[in-house]
Amino acid sequence: KKRNPPFLPPLHSTEIVPTAALPATAMDTRVPPVPMDPAAAAKSRRDRHDPEEMEGLFSRMLSRTRNVLPDPPVSVDGRLFALLPHDSVDSISRLPDVLLGNIVSRLPVKEAARTAVLSRRWRGVWRSTPLVLVDSHILPEDAGTAVARADARRITSAVSRILAAHPGPFRCVHLTSCYMEEFNGLLRRWLQILADKGIEELILVNRPMPLGCLLHSTFFLPSTFLGMTTLTCLYLGLWKFPDTASVKRATFFPNLRELGLCTVLMESKDLDFILDRSPVLETLCVESNIFKLGLRLVSQSIRCVKIILSFFEEIAVVDTPCLERLILSGGWTKDGVCTKVKIGHAPKLHSLGYLDSENHVLEFGNTVIKAGTKVSPSTMVPSVRILALDVRCGVRSYAKMIPTVLRCFPNVETLHIMSGETGQPSGKHNLEFWNESGTIKCICSCIKLLVFHDFRGDRSELAFLKFFFKSVLVLEEALIVMANGSFTSMEDMLSKVKPLGSMKRASSDSTITINPQGGSIWNFKKASDFSLCDPFAND
Repeated sequence: KKRNPPFLPPLHSTEIVPTAALPATAMDTRVPPVPMDPAAAAKSRRDRHDPEEMEGLFSRMLSRTRNVLPDPPVSVDGRLFALLPHDSVDSISRLPDVLLGNIVSRLPVKEAARTAVLSRRWRGVWRSTPLVLVDSHILPEDAGTAVARADARRITSAVSRILAAHPGPFRCVHLTSCYMEEFNGLLRRWLQILADKGIEELILVNRPMPLGCLLHSTFFLPSTFLGMTTLTCLYLGLWKFPDTASVKRATFFPNLRELGLCTVLMESKDLDFILDRSPVLETLCVESNIFKLGLRLVSQSIRCVKIILSFFEEIAVVDTPCLERLILSGGWTKDGVCTKVKIGHAPKLHSLGYLDSENHVLEFGNTVIKAGTKVSPSTMVPSVRILALDVRCGVRSYAKMIPTVLRCFPNVETLHIMSGETGQPSGKHNLEFWNESGTIKCICSCIKLLVFHDFRGDRSELAFLKFFFKSVLVLEEALIVMANGSFTSMEDMLSKVKPLGSMKRASSDSTITINPQGGSIWNFKKASDFSLCDPFAND
């Protein structure tokens, strides 16, 4: 089906028409730095670290973590209102208990607790309803995301009171605003209470200060959470993972469907331990892993793996018969070593990217994919329909990889290209350069949609696009998203793309649309939303 997003007007085949800017994704992207206490600041200086820089670094880490955490199932704006003066009948209280419980479970915890004072009947409903506890909802309304140490201690006290006061279960708990390291014994008790009360969704983010405390601390996440057999969703942030060597082998997560590890310091064996004991796990998210770690994927249930701003020596897809999406973003090298991405048994793999030639090395069996590698059936993944590449068209070594990588995925129908800044171009990458790469099956006969992100108007970018449009036969639409700040005026921008509109294209009925003001923030949360066809789409 031809893609026709609601924010784009229909275009004739020869038109290049700028659209309005895409709407920015509403995400909590910034967490203000929290000042260190004097002792921590003095230690930071002794370690030759600037306290303000450390605060800023930790703030950015928290911000990235918040951007991948699941949204709470209740809104802080939920309110309980008394009966209006002109209403003489309390119709809501006449509803069955199951419906009243449903109402209470959709309120922030403070509002849910207030229902207990309405009547004796409501008190019983509150006592038995599975509650949602989000500690940031306890903050004053004007606090935003800033959590001072004193605020965090007040939140800690409030959480303890709520857990003690509610005799019923907690279906969802988000703890992201406490300084957990100061309350180790208390945290153990909280986790045991939640395990006993059948917790289903747990988001647990530590706020150590400074960052060095996380790297060098002997404070580990209490292993109590390993006994939560009712968990369906677990996200951990800024923790040292407990050593699983001494954990009971009978530990099991029979209901866990989603697992997130955000700046969690752990060893490969610990990650294997969790994956091996999660028979229905569907989504794995790893964000800002900062230690050397290999990821070996063996799972009969997993459908989506998201790896964000992390370094792995190797990501090995060994045996994943249900894997549909492998999402890679913001990879980096360590000591010049790239991450090996090894794809084995993944017959349902549908969406893959962003593959980055600077940071990733693609490998099939014992074959490492290099520029010019002769592709064979054993080095192809025919199931992939959506492919995303992070490229630098002006860097010869990276540009030469593009044709080879595309040949490994012969049935791609949607291609996303993220154009990286080239700096000083290395070599001439004109149309002749691309013509020498020969026929590429997916370009000639499969690709229906091209999304070219961060277009800057470089000659190397234009040369690739001319080659693409000259070769692609079944293209329906191309969307070119401009890089922010790359053009001085609308006239400057139009002059750069004009050659694309005037050239003869192989797919004469296709449309080219441009977005002059840059795209929206890619929402990582949506990448695992299977109701959306394209995990890389911004809209």
